[in-house]
Amino acid sequence: MGGAAPELRGELRRLVHEHVPPHFLGAFTDDPSDLEAAQAFCRLLADNGLLCMTWPEEFGGRGASIWEQTVVREEMWAHHEPRGAQYMGVNWVGPTIMRHGTAEQQDTHLPPIARGEVIWCQGFSEPEAGSDLASLRTAARRDGDGWLISGQKIWTSYATMAQWCFLLARTSNDGRKQQGLTVFLVPMSDPAIEVRPIRAMLGPHHLNEVFFNDLRVTDADVLGTVDEGWKVVQEVLAYERVGIARYARCERLLQAAPSVLGARWDDLPGELKARWTRMLTHCRRARLLAYRVVSMQSGGAVQPGDAAAYRIAVTTLDQDSAEVLTEIAAYATPPSADTDEFDDDTAKWFRRAVEDHWRYSQAATVASGSIEMQRILLARALLAAS
Repeated sequence: MGGAAPELRGELRRLVHEHVPPHFLGAFTDDPSDLEAAQAFCRLLADNGLLCMTWPEEFGGRGASIWEQTVVREEMWAHHEPRGAQYMGVNWVGPTIMRHGTAEQQDTHLPPIARGEVIWCQGFSEPEAGSDLASLRTAARRDGDGWLISGQKIWTSYATMAQWCFLLARTSNDGRKQQGLTVFLVPMSDPAIEVRPIRAMLGPHHLNEVFFNDLRVTDADVLGTVDEGWKVVQEVLAYERVGIARYARCERLLQAAPSVLGARWDDLPGELKARWTRMLTHCRRARLLAYRVVSMQSGGAVQPGDAAAYRIAVTTLDQDSAEVLTEIAAYATPPSADTDEFDDDTAKWFRRAVEDHWRYSQAATVASGSIEMQRILLARALLAAS
């Protein structure tokens, strides 16, 4: 990665430093000001042409390269995603609407995403259709010139605050279970939609149950072709799984550790320092795997096996680095109350950031397709190539 990347990275870090509150650890905390800060920062990025860089100009972007967008992904995730939930709209909802949406759908949905004004949620997983997504039961049945949708979704992030849902429902039962699925773009404000938050250690807003009680939609709400939604979803999942640069946060926290600990770094056991070094190496490995998939994206195709290999590497990195960082963070305390060589405020931020990283890492090998499913996809790709 070269060209304008260093300048762009510097500009993003400057904006984060100047406009994101110190010690910010994400938009979805118990403090409403964190979400407000993220929404304001999204609008700032949009005003500077940095939110949807790779989008065509007619859709609110500036036609930048996918490598420049990768820099944005890395810097945002490294700094605890000050865009909030906007990555979903930017990384895959918007691009999918560009490829499969009607002109009316593009006019309705793309400008608000490009301005950082709208939050989307994803209506995929169900109580008996998680990793086996094609087994979903939420049904859309024909009713006159429209559809009635009934069913339940679960683990739906941001559903309490989202304005729109990218919803997958079954429209027929003919053929294989991957057939007969359709994507709908539905407003979360409809009274036929009920959202019930799920308490979790990730904090408020993250996980929810969503119930659809005869939600009425029209053909204008269908994305793509009726009964062919599985093709759209396969494309979505390939892009979603590489859309978050998880390695960037791991690397930032690992690299911060020696300076945060100061003289206390010398107190770390040699074995722990060796594991710290190994994690930095794994960060670079995950970054290179991500760049390989990005290169494929720039060529117009992402192979499921390559996306799966990256996902396996980066989610296990999340968990392994979290364990190492948790042990290191135990040393991030002043050796005595009167020391002048230890920045306790920075150490407190580091301990909180590591705890936050650890909590997120626990779900890493389940979210967006479990690691077991990723291994199956990778195995299939390797067997097909042999």
